[in-house]
Amino acid sequence: MAAMRNIVLVFLSFLVCVAQTPPSATSPDPNMPRPIDAVDSVFMEELTWLEVRDAMRAGKKTAIIATGGVEMNGPYLATGKHNYVLRATTEAIARKLGNALVATIVPYVPEGTIDPPSSHMRYPGTISLREETFRALLIDIASSMRAHGFEHVIFLGDSGGNEVGMKAVAEELKKKWAGGKTTIHHIPEHYNYPAVTKWLETKGIQQTPEGHHDDYAITSILMTVDPDTVRMKQRMAKGKFSINGVSLTPQAKTIEMGKKVVEYRANVAVEAIRKAIGAAQSR
Repeated sequence: MAAMRNIVLVFLSFLVCVAQTPPSATSPDPNMPRPIDAVDSVFMEELTWLEVRDAMRAGKKTAIIATGGVEMNGPYLATGKHNYVLRATTEAIARKLGNALVATIVPYVPEGTIDPPSSHMRYPGTISLREETFRALLIDIASSMRAHGFEHVIFLGDSGGNEVGMKAVAEELKKKWAGGKTTIHHIPEHYNYPAVTKWLETKGIQQTPEGHHDDYAITSILMTVDPDTVRMKQRMAKGKFSINGVSLTPQAKTIEMGKKVVEYRANVAVEAIRKAIGAAQSR
């Protein structure tokens, strides 16, 4: 017992010492020089805090907050379909803007009631948030970006169930932040698959929906990120490497088209973002 008591006393003493230690002794200097070269990434989670700091100092003061989802996506696509799509489109958007970083891709969103299960929650693998949880999460992430000094916060999503919450939070924070240095914008133009389908038709891609919660645009984008997410090898082995009546072979051709779809969606989003920021700055 005596030995245990001594251990507890030592631990408590350590906690007191940590609490009383000046911040300068435990935290790095915010202005310390970066000791190594920065990596070439627009995703904050891949950057060190020094790389984020220096990117902001170089003018990257637009933060993109993207919302995806983990849900049932038919028999061929990974449940994280929307998150993989955003991995491609948000990078393209940030690089085209030239002054942006991707703050985060929010992987969990409202997918239906949990108890009793509804909508996508009727299928295993789906992860759902309550709407109030989703909105609170967006508020905290956006507020974090504002606290760090980002001048523009951008909400965009890749799933229909996310749009209402993003729009509501953007409107709420727009009022709360009025008069400040940070603006916030919801960009619904990013989530417009009917427009993408029509664009694909101009490229000769005609689809006949099969009811799989999947289409050529989504599959081709996922293939630019990781062909395993569309189960390419398994489908080829079973003679099922097509979607909505459109063959996905040869692989290289589909990936090339996927890159063009990403380019198209990024251009639409960038135009909408610049328009929204321009309108806010002219007020």
